[in-house]
Amino acid sequence: MRVLITRPRDDAEAVRAILADRGIDALIEPLLEITCHSGPPLDLAQVQALLMTSANGVRAFAHRNPERDLPLFAVGDATAREAASLGFTTVHSADGDVETLAALTARRLQPAAGALLHPAGSAVAGDLAGRLGAAGFQVRREVMYAATPASSLCDEARAAIAAGEINGVLLYSPRTGAAFVRLVEAAGLATNTTGMNAYCLSPAVADKIHRLPWAGVKIAGRPDQDALLDLLT
Repeated sequence: MRVLITRPRDDAEAVRAILADRGIDALIEPLLEITCHSGPPLDLAQVQALLMTSANGVRAFAHRNPERDLPLFAVGDATAREAASLGFTTVHSADGDVETLAALTARRLQPAAGALLHPAGSAVAGDLAGRLGAAGFQVRREVMYAATPASSLCDEARAAIAAGEINGVLLYSPRTGAAFVRLVEAAGLATNTTGMNAYCLSPAVADKIHRLPWAGVKIAGRPDQDALLDLLT
């Protein structure tokens, strides 16, 4: 079995190692290029906790700020593991999506204790600030990185898809799902997906890829990487 990993390269390398341990070959084709914004450390004086909706947000924050002791609430286990690996001392995982992250944060914290800082990209999914704002919290979103969509498939991925060598594609977000469809169509390979399964992190991802004639579309039982990878086995 050979699958295509569409995550940014830093994340994709870790996924490829996991799949290799399961006897699954993988080709990395990042559909988003992550660029961290430079700048001075953020003012954290009135912040009681950090909200992280991606590992990229963790990396971008850590790149600019030495602070590691503020409580950090992560959307899922992969983001929580990245935070722990970078030295954050108090990490809570919502093990889900933006809704479960908002619910966990509201249960554990009090609005009067201070603002919540959300290091994010230039595009965000879900309404984390709206959900927590309705519960009385002040959410401060800081754009700390940009995710630029790929302009084309790389030569290796294009050749592998054309030759029928890819059995499945791992798709983590609606944005990458839409990007994959666009790039496959632009390469003239839309009919070559008939032998491929799409492995989607959520129904929202699956909604973006219906134009292609997949062999099957499979959706993770939970919106986290472990559940997504379990679809392969």
